Amino acid sequence: MNPPDEPRRRTALQRKRKIEEEDTHRNKNSHLSDRISRIEQLLAENIRHESNAKAGDYSHLLPADTNDTAASNSPSNSTSTNSSNQPLISSNVGVHFAGRELGGISLLTGIPFLVPEGQEWIQSRTGQTISSDKLGPAKAPWEKERGHSANAILMNLRNHNHRLFELPPRQHVESFFEGYKSTAIMRRIFPVVDDELFAVTIKEAYKQPQSSFGFGQASTRACIVAFLAFAARLPPIKGVIPVADYKALDIDHATLASKAQFLLAQVLQEPASLEGVQAVIMMTLYEVSSGNMRATNYFGSIAARLLFMLGGQRTQNHLRNLFWICYTMDKDVSLRTGQPPTIADENCDLTLPPGYVDHAFLDPEDTSLSSSQPSFPFDLRLSIIKSRTHSALYSVSAMQKSDADLLKSIRELDFELEEWRMDIPLQWRPTMSFSPDASDPKVSMHSVMLRLNYYLCISLIHSASSRCKAWREGSGMLEGINTSLALSIEASRSTLCYLEAAEHVLVEGIFWTLVFYPMSALLSIFCSILSNPLDPRSRDDLDRLQMATKMMERIFPRKLPNNEVVHLRMVADFVIELKRLAECAIDKAWREQSAGSLLNPSG
Repeated sequence: MNPPDEPRRRTALQRKRKIEEEDTHRNKNSHLSDRISRIEQLLAENIRHESNAKAGDYSHLLPADTNDTAASNSPSNSTSTNSSNQPLISSNVGVHFAGRELGGISLLTGIPFLVPEGQEWIQSRTGQTISSDKLGPAKAPWEKERGHSANAILMNLRNHNHRLFELPPRQHVESFFEGYKSTAIMRRIFPVVDDELFAVTIKEAYKQPQSSFGFGQASTRACIVAFLAFAARLPPIKGVIPVADYKALDIDHATLASKAQFLLAQVLQEPASLEGVQAVIMMTLYEVSSGNMRATNYFGSIAARLLFMLGGQRTQNHLRNLFWICYTMDKDVSLRTGQPPTIADENCDLTLPPGYVDHAFLDPEDTSLSSSQPSFPFDLRLSIIKSRTHSALYSVSAMQKSDADLLKSIRELDFELEEWRMDIPLQWRPTMSFSPDASDPKVSMHSVMLRLNYYLCISLIHSASSRCKAWREGSGMLEGINTSLALSIEASRSTLCYLEAAEHVLVEGIFWTLVFYPMSALLSIFCSILSNPLDPRSRDDLDRLQMATKMMERIFPRKLPNNEVVHLRMVADFVIELKRLAECAIDKAWREQSAGSLLNPSG
């Protein structure tokens, strides 16, 4: 080829590449259009199938557009400007619904704080004064903290001259370790220790004199104590450690957790080690299962740092299993609390473990299967999508995106999530929507966690459209944004419907792990009712709020120890308040609609 032809060749290659990129973009848009059409059809079918007895008597009074009619009369219809004299809590992620800023998510606690405009909007829709104690508490009623009880435990141990650095009886540790090794479900979902390596850790730990405590011993002892606290916190696994043995061993996991916390302060003074990072990760899992999200945040961040020191973000040994546990927890906690994730994807090798896709959906509860390859607490591919969702939609830079860029990110993430869903084996694949008359042929705790996280991702991705300026500008984008928000609300409905259908498989002690999902869905449905109180589905959604209260009271009391029932009552009271306010909003809207019809009979 002659040199003068080289520029023409490069131009031709660039033109070809551009055409290929445009074709790919068109295919994605076409795929998303088809997906939205299918979901809209599902929504229509759900509406037809659901009982309309409550809405049928007055459905003829519905205005042509229920989205904006009632809202247009509201004095607080304008979007909050967050004036400088009424600032939000610092470092917040804004909470929006249908173009309105209701408040912020504190990056310290993850709890919604209503801004004055958000309070005014709720009051204008309900005609009720908002109780800050019930709807704007200092922390969410479903977030439990162990801080006060942990301090009391430590003081009690010190007052009784208990040596905080002493190990628990060896037979207790070995009993639970044997139970851990003998069941695939524990080892596959929580591969926190390696069988051979942890056996060595136990041996080395109990060789040390218990009456002394030297430098370098904290990591080993913390690992032993944290393992026993974590294993004892989990519900008894059938065929592993019977309930009777749990009681006979008399393991006080709360006391053990407090001792592990004491030891972790010493671990941070030692060089990073496998035992140390295992201890911190097991305490992270312990705290999230206990509902203490603040401590979960702290421990998860420490675990990530230790893993990076040890190279866990790129190795392929047991450290790699610990990395994936830490990664999945980091992304989940980030979305639960509104805090940015600790682990940045660009600093990690996110290549999936060898054979992961093939064994990820072997039922971890099927004892006949010999595979011991980890499946982890959450699907790794879904955790990667969660990470990208936060980065593209909820990070500080994402908050500055234009409507067009924001909607582009929503489309791309929706496309990626649908690709993930279609890669799931058919018998495990979540349906795009779950109605009360649907069923799950593979219902189990594995499928419960899979579906709840799928619906959470749909909700998180599509609810971001609420930030679009088109809501208040009335631009041509509004129809598409409405559809996106409808997908988010339908995902919330599906969450509650699926939980009710699967309640018979929920294992004991799962309350604090699961409660976030229905509460997130309830808040979304609550905002939907207030935004569209005259919608035919609002009465059905009101019933869902009532159903959720009864479901939690029916399911969770038998799973909670007596000292935690008070938190269940707080959760139930919170939901009852949401239901009361939502009912007030519907009644108020219909009174105003009826009064308007009487004043203008011809209208």
